[in-house]
Amino acid sequence: MKTHFRFLLALFLSVVLCGCSAGSLTPIQAPAQGNGTRGSTRRVLKPEAGGAITYGNEQITLDASHSDQGYIMLKWLAPENKLKFQISGPKNNTYTYNLPADGEWHTYPLTEGSGTYTLGVFENVVDNQYSQAFAQALTVRLANDFLPFLYPNEYVSFDSTTRAVALAEELAEHSDTDLDVISSVFYYVVSNIDYDYDKAQNVQSGYLPDVDATLAEGKGICFDYAALMACMLRSQQIPTRLDIGYIGDVYHAWISIWVEDQGWVYNAIEFDGTEWNMMDPTFTSTARQGDELKQYINNEQDYFIKYSY
Repeated sequence: MKTHFRFLLALFLSVVLCGCSAGSLTPIQAPAQGNGTRGSTRRVLKPEAGGAITYGNEQITLDASHSDQGYIMLKWLAPENKLKFQISGPKNNTYTYNLPADGEWHTYPLTEGSGTYTLGVFENVVDNQYSQAFAQALTVRLANDFLPFLYPNEYVSFDSTTRAVALAEELAEHSDTDLDVISSVFYYVVSNIDYDYDKAQNVQSGYLPDVDATLAEGKGICFDYAALMACMLRSQQIPTRLDIGYIGDVYHAWISIWVEDQGWVYNAIEFDGTEWNMMDPTFTSTARQGDELKQYINNEQDYFIKYSY
């Protein structure tokens, strides 16, 4: 079984990383059109630094006024420097972000639910050495466990004017259920966004997706696919996680979604009208060449989630 898995992984890498076709692609079937009874009006939640609960010093301001909504906001006030921001949650995972030293507010999700979080900002001293510039413990009680996966944040960045949000509204126009919306968005993304092999080879550390740039360029890497779908579905009030972790030995990004009456559908999505198959948009758009590879993609045991945003 392990040998078989590694063979399939090698096959996938030969397709995705080298750009070689391993066979004819199976066309993706367009979802059926409904009557539009669900409604498609966008609903974009807007993070705000309310000022009611703040922490900080002369260098940093942390606004936790809306931690019950699943996010905190942060801005660096001192001269520009190389900064790291860390969030350690109640599940004992540590999330590390590059914090821009631009004096602007930046939004970070609290994805480990209610509980105690430890927040820290670290300033570069020399080479790869950092010193702690700020630390704060924060007790969080979420108003709704889905909220961190509905708001925009640093990794899934959008607002009401984002083109991807308008496109999601258009794609959802004829939907009767959330499943219809999910199918339409998935179909559009995997049919219109190509894998960017050159970008995958040269992407720099700290890269953040720009969902509208992905749409305009018509290509992206796994991080771009996941951020784009998460943006579009969140703007339609469908809780969507951007998951980052491993498939075998490969570091990868994909999405998971909440479906009413089914709960979280992990490593999603492909729906054939009867059942869900585990999928992710990067693999669908680049490696639709047979049942053998699809079995590898659909094997939940090969996916290991490290972080969710």
